Amino acid sequence: MRKIFLTGAALSTLMMAASCNGPKAPAEKTGKAEMVKKEAPMSENTLLAEWSGPYGGTPAFDKARLEDLKPALETGMANNLAEIDAITANADAPTFENTIVALERTGRDLNRVFTYWGIWSSNMSSPAFRAIQGEMAPKLSEFGSKITQNPALFNRVKAVYDGDEMKSLRPDQRRLVQLTYDGFARNGATLSGKDKARYAAINSKLAELHTRFGNNVLADEEGYVTYIAEDQLGGLPDSFVAAAAAAAKARDHEGEYAITNTRSSMSPFLTYSDVRDLRENVWRTYYNRGDNGDEHDNNAIIRKILELRNERVHLLGYENYASWRLENRMAKTPKRALDLMEAVWPAALARVKEEVADMQAIADAEGANITIEPWDYRYYAEKVRKAKYDLDSDEVKQYLQLSKLREALFFVAGELFNFEFTALPDGEVPVFNEDMHVWRVTDRNSGKEIGLWYLDPFARPGKRSGAWATTYRSYENIDGPQTVLASNNANFIKGAPGEPVLISWDDASTLFHEFGHALHFFSAKVDYPTLNGGVRDYTEFQSQLLERWLSTDKVIDQFLVHYKTGEPIPAALVAKIKAAATFNQGFATTEYLASALMDMRYHTVDPTGIDPDKFERENMIALHAPREIPMRHRSTQFGHIFSGEGYSAGYYGYMWADVLTSDAAEAFAEAPGGFYDKEVAKRLVDNLFAPRNSIDPADAYRAFRGRDAKIDALMRDRGFPVPKKDGDE
Repeated sequence: MRKIFLTGAALSTLMMAASCNGPKAPAEKTGKAEMVKKEAPMSENTLLAEWSGPYGGTPAFDKARLEDLKPALETGMANNLAEIDAITANADAPTFENTIVALERTGRDLNRVFTYWGIWSSNMSSPAFRAIQGEMAPKLSEFGSKITQNPALFNRVKAVYDGDEMKSLRPDQRRLVQLTYDGFARNGATLSGKDKARYAAINSKLAELHTRFGNNVLADEEGYVTYIAEDQLGGLPDSFVAAAAAAAKARDHEGEYAITNTRSSMSPFLTYSDVRDLRENVWRTYYNRGDNGDEHDNNAIIRKILELRNERVHLLGYENYASWRLENRMAKTPKRALDLMEAVWPAALARVKEEVADMQAIADAEGANITIEPWDYRYYAEKVRKAKYDLDSDEVKQYLQLSKLREALFFVAGELFNFEFTALPDGEVPVFNEDMHVWRVTDRNSGKEIGLWYLDPFARPGKRSGAWATTYRSYENIDGPQTVLASNNANFIKGAPGEPVLISWDDASTLFHEFGHALHFFSAKVDYPTLNGGVRDYTEFQSQLLERWLSTDKVIDQFLVHYKTGEPIPAALVAKIKAAATFNQGFATTEYLASALMDMRYHTVDPTGIDPDKFERENMIALHAPREIPMRHRSTQFGHIFSGEGYSAGYYGYMWADVLTSDAAEAFAEAPGGFYDKEVAKRLVDNLFAPRNSIDPADAYRAFRGRDAKIDALMRDRGFPVPKKDGDE
């Protein structure tokens, strides 16, 4: 992560890598989250120290102490500012080397500290860390503003940007200059006087609010746990029951069963539980996160975030926040993003009506005497799946072992990217949790060292929900090639001791998705750190594309075996899975698009005095959103856009990327070797994975496909009608 632009957007990315009507349960104890096994000398701050050991050095997770975090941040910021002063003090005329490249070399100490910060923030949060986080977030924002609003530094960058040297630079170097200049200009460097000071003050306040929002959601995830008794387990699979018992025991509720307030626990419970009132309670608990009218309520925070974002972009002359945000994305304008979503939305709504009708018919036939409600959707969708396709999701899970799927990831990485993954012995490099393991990544042809892959797979108190990928060290080649340290993080429910971890097909897709990000990190071939960044509505494409390999014959035939018998998944069951590939797309698409459309609406209106709860309800009505399906992320828990700015006015990007994904997948499907075609795979790596942000994404995609992507493949993938074009009959 570049530290020069540690203003609202970059800082909030650092903060991140994506509720109950009854009485509130006592807050769960998070336990000690400090990554400490050994005492470091007081004179030495491990968080600042250069990484030592093999593989180019690795983070000292075994020695990190939370009490070192604040002084490390303060020292790291001071060192970074001294590096900036050295650049601006240079008496020589600004050049690419003495200004832009010099800037790329700054912030190494702070980068190392941020690696530990990210772990405490996302993987091992605690009240003690959150106190430091709340104190330091605005200070970090102020630090970032000191850099982006440094007139001497900006003048040097602008001199290179406007100078004759630009003509002689390589294309990737010109792009680096452009991105560096934009990073200043779009973050207040062109402002002066009161406007510049106000811009910095807004960033500082936003950093504080983003932190509070994310911590409020985490508090509701930790603090609300539904405990049930043995006579309330009707319909739940054995694997889920065992995991729920283990989760309860870990929370000092032995003999009960814990339904935690995370998607990985909520979703399977709603899918299988026969106890309708419990389904409603679990549903309300989950979807009310951040909206309980208590000290963790996020409504007022959302209003203030939106007002400050709007004020900030008005200082820069933009009509609204979304216009500023999308200017350097593939979509370019809010209208283009909305056009895509609104082209898909009607087809999704039409499919939902069909899905609800199918579910209601089954409920009526069973004599349930109910009208389908949101807490019934997953439960009756599963019944429809069985009735229409004779497909039982729990039966499929018996063939989806986490350990075997991990082997499948490595297989695909080898076939497409020539990467070899070799497990390291426990203890060879430090980790921050006993469930975390590490693999060495090499090029299988040359044996060249690529880096290390860390996997932190299981849910636990203090770990934010969802799944994500990150790097502890990205590839660069300013002063020699760097090995990549990448990690994947998930929230699978840990099974009972000795039992395999079984996951759903959707969770398996997510596993492949996040691994796609890791492959993107490992494939990088860029010289400069900034070029490891990405355009948000493009970077999800590479990861979404990798999901397609889960359903390829080579993965199914080799890695989907029964967890007890070891027998391969039956061909008949595979046929059912493929036949049901577009099943429930009304739910999946509508759930996602409702959130994406709300994100764009929040960021294209005047938010002064906005009431988020009312705004959400009114817009769902205006969009004719089905009452049976809530937004995937209701406003008060929408961490993608409110606990940071990484996806703000950009949640549509998953759909934009999915257009690219579906179109690219057809390139493989049409190739002689199918999804393992070597020539197409090489084009994929060379044009779409290795360049990262060193070329414009639209140009990169055209180099791979020979043309721009079309929406047609996306609609076919979802089983929706392809929109007619002018001239079509």
